[in-house]
Amino acid sequence: MRIRSSHASFRGLPRSVSRGRSTTGVIVGVLALALVAGGAYWWYQRNAAPGVAAAKPQAAGPRGGGGGGARPGPGAGGGAQAQPVSAGVVDRRDMRVLVSAIGTMNARATAVVRAKVTGEMIKLHFKEGDDVKAGQLLAEIDPRSFQATLNQVQGTYLRDQALLKNAQLDLQRYKELQAQDSIATQQVDTQAALVRQYEGTVASGKAQVDAAKLQLSYTRVTAPISGRLGLRQADLGNVVNPSDANGIVTISQIRPIDAVFSLPEVHVSTLARRMADKQDLPVELWDREQKQMLAKGRMNALDNTIDTTTGTVKAKASFDNTDYRLFANQFVNVKLQVNLLRDSLTVPSTAVQNNYVYLVKPDNTVTQRKITVGVTDGDRVSVQGDLQPGDQVVTDGIDRLREGAPVTIIAADKVSNVDQAVQNNASGPRMPRNLPPEVRAKVASMSPEERKAFFQKMREERAARGEAAGGSASSAASAASGASSRPQDRASAAQAPASAASR
Repeated sequence: MRIRSSHASFRGLPRSVSRGRSTTGVIVGVLALALVAGGAYWWYQRNAAPGVAAAKPQAAGPRGGGGGGARPGPGAGGGAQAQPVSAGVVDRRDMRVLVSAIGTMNARATAVVRAKVTGEMIKLHFKEGDDVKAGQLLAEIDPRSFQATLNQVQGTYLRDQALLKNAQLDLQRYKELQAQDSIATQQVDTQAALVRQYEGTVASGKAQVDAAKLQLSYTRVTAPISGRLGLRQADLGNVVNPSDANGIVTISQIRPIDAVFSLPEVHVSTLARRMADKQDLPVELWDREQKQMLAKGRMNALDNTIDTTTGTVKAKASFDNTDYRLFANQFVNVKLQVNLLRDSLTVPSTAVQNNYVYLVKPDNTVTQRKITVGVTDGDRVSVQGDLQPGDQVVTDGIDRLREGAPVTIIAADKVSNVDQAVQNNASGPRMPRNLPPEVRAKVASMSPEERKAFFQKMREERAARGEAAGGSASSAASAASGASSRPQDRASAAQAPASAASR
C-alpha cells in the first residue's frame, strides 16, 4: 500500500483553509499579550498604588491646607522648615587686650629649718602644714650638755672677776705707798700689769659665757621666717646636726606668692612704659585646662635682659593668695592685660565662622554678614562690620544654615537643661526593662558594688532555673512564637487534660 506523507496532505488543502489557520495564531498571540499586560497592571495597582495614593495628599497639602507636604531643603522658599538654633546678642563693651603665657608659681621666700647644734631632738611644737610666724618655737634639742658647759665657763668667769678685783685693790694700795715714797716704782708697775692681765682674762671669760649661752639657745629651734610648714623630715629621738641636707622642716612664704612667666619681646616697650608710668598691669591665673580662674594679681617686675634663644623676657607678678589656692612650683596659665579697648562692638565667639556671622532678621530668617575679627576676651570677640547693638546672631546650628533660611531661636537655658538631663540619665544606673517598679526603685538606691552583686545573683538564679539571660519577657515571647509555628503541639496540649482525666 502506498502511504502519502502529511506534508503532501497539507499541500493538498485549499489555500483558504491555510490562511484561516494563520489568522487564528495571530489572534491567540494578541490575547496572550493582553492577559500579560492585564496581570502586570493588576499587580502594579495592588503593590505600588498605595504609595502613590499616600504621596498625592502630601503634594496637595499646601494648597488645601491639609496634611504636610514633602520636606524641602533650607531656604527653598516660604514652605521651608525652620531650623532650631541658638542666638546671641551683639553689644558694646570694653575689651581687654590679653597676652597669654605659661608660668610657674614661686614662693616669696623659702627656708630649710636645720639644727644649729648637734643633739637629740626631744620635743616638737608644730604640725605639718601649719602657718608659723618668725621666731616661733618649732622643736627642742636635749640642752643638758650645753647647760653644763655654760655652768663651767660661768664659774671660770666668776673666778677671774675675783682675781681682777683683788689685783685692783693691791694696785690701789701700792699707789698710796708710792705717794709716800714707801715702795718702789717697779713694784707698782708690776701690779698694774697684773691688773691688765686679769682684765683680759675676765673679758675672755665673758665671751665664753656668751658663747655657751648662745649654744644653749640653739637647742630651741625657731622659725627663721613666717610662712607655711612642709612635711617633717626628722622625728623625735633623732640626733640632728647642722649638716643634715633635709633639715627638720621647710618653711615657704606663699602669702603673698609670685608667678614667673615669659613674654614675647614685642611687648617689652609697652610694658616698660606702663610700669614707668606706675600704671596697673592686671594679671589672671588660670588652671591647666583654662576652665577655672585661680587668682588675680598685678605685674610688679620685668627682667633686665631678653633671652636671645627664645626672644622672650621674664616677668613676675604678685598675688595675695589669701585662700592658699596657689602653691610653690605650681603650673599656671597666665593672662596679662596690656591694653583696654573702650566701647568695642562685640559678638559671641561661637557666632564667628570664617569671618562671617548669620544675622537673624525680624522675619526669623538669617542672612550672612561679613565682619573683621579683632581681639578675643573670654567668650566675646570684638568685630567690625554691618552689625548694630541689639542684633541677634546665630551661635549654635550654623552648619545647617544658608542664606535666607528660616530659623527658630531656642533659649540657651533650655539647651543647657537638656544637656544636663542627658548627662544625668547617662550617669544613672542601667537596669533591665522587665524589672518591677519596686525592684527598680530598690536597685536605684544601691551603691555600684551592691548593684553589681544584685544583678550577679539574679543571673545565677535564672541560670539555675534554666531561663535565658533576657528575662521572663523574652522567654514568654519565644514560647508564644513556638506555639504559633507548631499546630501539632497545640493539639497535643489541648488533648493532655482529657487524657489525664480518663486516667
